Amino acid sequence: MMQQDTAPVPEPSKETKQPLECFLTQPKETKEETQKTKKWKKKKISEILAKSEPKPGTPGDLQQLIKNHYSGSRSVIELEELNLPDSCFLKANDLTHSLSSYLKEICPKWVKLRKTHSEKKSVLMLIMCSSAVRALELIRSLTAFKGDAKVMKLFAKHIKVREQVKLLENRVIHLGVGTPGRIKELVKQDGLNLSPLKFLVFDWNWRDQKLRRMMDIPEIRKEVFELLDMGVFNLCKSESLKLGLF
Repeated sequence: MMQQDTAPVPEPSKETKQPLECFLTQPKETKEETQKTKKWKKKKISEILAKSEPKPGTPGDLQQLIKNHYSGSRSVIELEELNLPDSCFLKANDLTHSLSSYLKEICPKWVKLRKTHSEKKSVLMLIMCSSAVRALELIRSLTAFKGDAKVMKLFAKHIKVREQVKLLENRVIHLGVGTPGRIKELVKQDGLNLSPLKFLVFDWNWRDQKLRRMMDIPEIRKEVFELLDMGVFNLCKSESLKLGLF
């Protein structure tokens, strides 16, 4: 009787240990699977952006980018000095405008300004975008706004800096459309004077094939801030220059 009583006792204990081992291995597999799915989602951010509704840029977006860019290199007091007054911002595009209709809204006295502008090596309005191809698209869409204004391409593709400097020295140009890198280089070489500039418009909301806006591209963003440091901040604070987000 004692042998019969003790024989079945260890058997259920062995049976209970086996399922416990199975349950311990299963959670490890699920954690690895969830990590893989998270990595997959990160690679597909463009798909998420494609499905989401686009939101128009606001002056607050630019202010935040300025703060983020300079936070590691400027003191608290210097960062406060970089805060642009609300009065220097024009009404932002709400995504319902074409470029011509937007410019007509923010600059209703364009014809008068154009007629009184006679300074060489300068422009009244700059439109900054991410590439030469995009600049050409914007120039083609300006027809309804520019009137008799002289428009100049300000990008690096197939056009040398020296050629652009000579054109600015010899002609009265009203409107420039180009990339921040080339505009910055023209200012650096004293080929473009920013003081007469009245309007600086960012091609803010447009996205490329990778769904990146111009300020989402690190190289472009860096050049924009270098250009802003070359006198744009001071012009905005003096309220002689207005900023627009198209």
